[in-house]
Amino acid sequence: MLDDRKLAVLRAIVEDYVSTNEPVGSKALVDRHNLGVSSATIRNDMAVLEEQGYIHQPHTSAGRVPTDKGYRLFVDRLSTIKPLSSAERRAIETFLSGAYDLDDVVGRTVRLLAQLTRQVAVVQYPSLTRSAVQHVELVPVGAHRLLLVLITDTGRVEQRMIESPNELSEESIGHLRALLNTCLDGCGLGEVPSAVADLPERVQPEDRPVLAAVLSVLLESLVEKHDEKIVFAGAANLAAVDFSKSLREVLEALEEQVVLMRLLGETGDSSTVTVRIGTENPDEGLRSTSVVVADYGVGDMTLARLGVLGPTRMDYPGTMGAVRAVARYVGQILAGS
Repeated sequence: MLDDRKLAVLRAIVEDYVSTNEPVGSKALVDRHNLGVSSATIRNDMAVLEEQGYIHQPHTSAGRVPTDKGYRLFVDRLSTIKPLSSAERRAIETFLSGAYDLDDVVGRTVRLLAQLTRQVAVVQYPSLTRSAVQHVELVPVGAHRLLLVLITDTGRVEQRMIESPNELSEESIGHLRALLNTCLDGCGLGEVPSAVADLPERVQPEDRPVLAAVLSVLLESLVEKHDEKIVFAGAANLAAVDFSKSLREVLEALEEQVVLMRLLGETGDSSTVTVRIGTENPDEGLRSTSVVVADYGVGDMTLARLGVLGPTRMDYPGTMGAVRAVARYVGQILAGS
């Protein structure tokens, strides 16, 4: 275990290296930080930190830089996450509240996160399996065609075209629409199959072929849809970072949807922000990066995750504060919708 002084020295090294991108020496620490000890004492503390693997010497200069282990201890010992200014909070709220549907919310969120943190932002769409039906709409688009629109309580809208074996009348469509909404309003998507099981018996025989087509599309295309959609933005921000040979690997990893899913990880405690640093990342192409992730949702229900990816030389307090704030605002927007 490190004593408080060595922790203060490590914290100062991390802060200086993040802000300057230059190896940090003992003289710089004395000049920039009020550590209350001599340069010789700081050099001794730095030697202990290096011996225990928290910092290392990148080349023959006197300066040191943090290791993944050093960043991890720094993050674990953070006493506060940097709060956003009132102007930043107002800007986030105004920008996100202008969204008109879920796609717009997600699109605005990923752009906002990339701008706030100057990192790569990653946002997961709310999972259909965690949603409930809010409304079902049937829109005639021809004598034998219907547009099925499913709206969930998480703001997600799914649309599918249906071919009807029979010619459709307004009266039949209206009856089926009312029947579906009465049956499915507030129903969790995982419960839909059992909820609609007896519907064919509740309609006239001539309407059963149309209802069967509607239920087939609803069950096969929507309820059983397990793929998760993830979007990212801000890849150009990586160009300003010295990734040396690993930038190509990072960009290739970001192109893979399965990698992005692993990147965000499993949903957990929505009150916490998860940070994975360097070699803690599961994908080898991302071992030179850090990932900061938070859950978002409505009330106590977690819907999905969002976060940012950037170099291990990251402003962790500021990035964690931005990710947490944006996740909270997204939840409020979805709850309001």
